[in-house]
Amino acid sequence: MTDGGGRSVMEGAFALLGAVERAGEAGPTRLAAECGLPKTTAYRLLEQLVDLGAVERSRGGYRMGPLVFRLGRSWQPYPGLRAAARAPARRLARLTGAAVALNVLREGQTLVLDWTPGDDVGAIGGLQDGAAFPWFTAAGKVLVAGAHPRTLKGPLPAAWQREAEAIRERGAAFDREGVASGVCCVAVALHGPTGAPLASLSLVTDPEHSLDRLVGAVQQTGRIISAALRGR
Repeated sequence: MTDGGGRSVMEGAFALLGAVERAGEAGPTRLAAECGLPKTTAYRLLEQLVDLGAVERSRGGYRMGPLVFRLGRSWQPYPGLRAAARAPARRLARLTGAAVALNVLREGQTLVLDWTPGDDVGAIGGLQDGAAFPWFTAAGKVLVAGAHPRTLKGPLPAAWQREAEAIRERGAAFDREGVASGVCCVAVALHGPTGAPLASLSLVTDPEHSLDRLVGAVQQTGRIISAALRGR
């Protein structure tokens, strides 16, 4: 069954969901144009998504609904990952006063699964559940350094091999305002039963704090979470 635009109804619905996510809030005309759908088809699918709770009506047209929020919060790349990380991440945030995030690498981006705010809210740099950042954040680099070299599509930077070796040797990746001004980060990989990196734990703070002093606490927390993932 097609939606009138030469694609399946499911493809059309997911295309609209993607368009709503990118826009934040938009009307059916704009969403239909972005997805290449007839306006009547887009409107019909959007109303069906409203009935399901996937999107909701707003003054500007449509925006994401509560169903997508609930489903998104339940996603994790490995069973028990969120549960294993939750308490240790909160303890780390209390100990350091910095924001702490649980991250995964997907489609060339660093995705934030969960985050715990620190004392300095201004230092988190847009950190929130579901936020996406380039792979070359500390949280992404520590995963790429420990994963298969073909994890990312396209060529890696010329100096990457040397940087990856330094990350593996130190057991952590650092970002000192390399992605966002005023935001510094240290990240470690979280390992599953096979030893493969499943996710990363990152601590985000401001340039006033020394990452070299904080890295030990982040590494210890990472070991606790990895041990829990291995059932120990």
